[in-house]
Amino acid sequence: MLEDRNSNEENQVDTEQLNSLLNDHQVDEFREVFLSLHPYEQSQFFEKVGPDRRQIIYQYLSPKEMAEIFQSIELDDDEYEPFLKEMETTYAADMLSEMYADNAVDVLNELNKDQVASYLTIMDDESAQEIKDLLHYDEYTAGSIMTTEYVAIPENSTARSAMTILRNAAPVAETIYYLFVVNDDHQLTGVVSLRDLIIADEDTLIKFIRNERVVSVSVSEDQEEVARMIKDYDFLAVPVVDFQNHLLGIITVDDILDVLEEEANDDYSKLAAVSEMDTFDKGPLTAAKKRLPWLIILLFLGMLTANLMGIFEETLDEVAILAVFLPLIAGMAGNSGTQALAVAVRGIATGDIAEQSKIKLLIREAGTGLITGIVCAVIGVGIVYFSQHDLILGLLVGAAIFGSIFVATLSGSFIPLLIHRMKIDPAVASGPFITTLNDIISILIYLGLATMFLSQL
Repeated sequence: MLEDRNSNEENQVDTEQLNSLLNDHQVDEFREVFLSLHPYEQSQFFEKVGPDRRQIIYQYLSPKEMAEIFQSIELDDDEYEPFLKEMETTYAADMLSEMYADNAVDVLNELNKDQVASYLTIMDDESAQEIKDLLHYDEYTAGSIMTTEYVAIPENSTARSAMTILRNAAPVAETIYYLFVVNDDHQLTGVVSLRDLIIADEDTLIKFIRNERVVSVSVSEDQEEVARMIKDYDFLAVPVVDFQNHLLGIITVDDILDVLEEEANDDYSKLAAVSEMDTFDKGPLTAAKKRLPWLIILLFLGMLTANLMGIFEETLDEVAILAVFLPLIAGMAGNSGTQALAVAVRGIATGDIAEQSKIKLLIREAGTGLITGIVCAVIGVGIVYFSQHDLILGLLVGAAIFGSIFVATLSGSFIPLLIHRMKIDPAVASGPFITTLNDIISILIYLGLATMFLSQL
């Protein structure tokens, strides 16, 4: 605890010192302190200071130094544009050209076409062409997140010449731990690890020390599938190829971490029926705009529940005590449905649920619903009987609890599987939708049974 406090105090001193150096316009001292920080720490300070002080920072740092900060900064998609507008256009273009191509593309994808064209026109031809090549790939595919800064070694070169190629390419390559081997047509034929290259005899041809069993991904592969592959194989990087096996780029593990975070946030926001993930720095108006569409849809779905209650108005009028247990039964159905939904969506997202295991999942959830339904029903019968001294009412509530939980558990697992089968993101079968659906089902079961056995109550 004391250690954490000392660390926080130290960071606070650094912030105060940096602000003081900016206020006093001490360029050399500011650069010395600021550039000694980790890029993440630099980006945190840069993001928190106001636009006026950032203008001073732009004067003190080169576009290349600013590129390091921009690659470490954690911004929402709609926050890149304001930062770029603070910079002079030439400075911003130079900064983008100094970034890794895939990171620059991530930024440019959040701008309109006129802005993108403006920056590409100012950039040097080589950087602009690299970025243009990546911009035409569909978003959320391997092509959209790959980088073209990698080390490729001709298969007929020697280990000595490969080391020379590596030394020349290393300053701009995203990773040097994997060297990708290509033939004369730039087709991927193998991979050599840095360790294998170092211990190899200098005159050995690369094609004799390469590993020909290369796991690669298609340029059109979905980014979630790429993330799953890198996780399963524990790769630091994976090569991206076209349909003729030409090496186009690589995807590194740091890019995949961003993808995993993005996909997790996206799935969580859908499960919460929020169009996009809210962040604490958003104002109430912005947050309300994101939530209202879903809430309005759910309002109309809720009206179905209200109308359904009207159908059983006579039953409720005759046995008013039935209304007391409606929230209990609807709540049990909603909770069990949401639990099953979470299991199904997670299994689909992680790839644990393959085509052949979907039936197993449904059978397992049916069994789970059966067991939990029976246990909760027995408890429900006991509670109602001892509180109301009415065995028939207790049996009715218990039967409704059993039926609601069993059906809700099945629907919670079946609906996301069905939606996934239709090539739609299963996370859209969000918790509130499942809950509303199960409310309707539980009311139908409960009040339907009550109407059938009304004479016994």
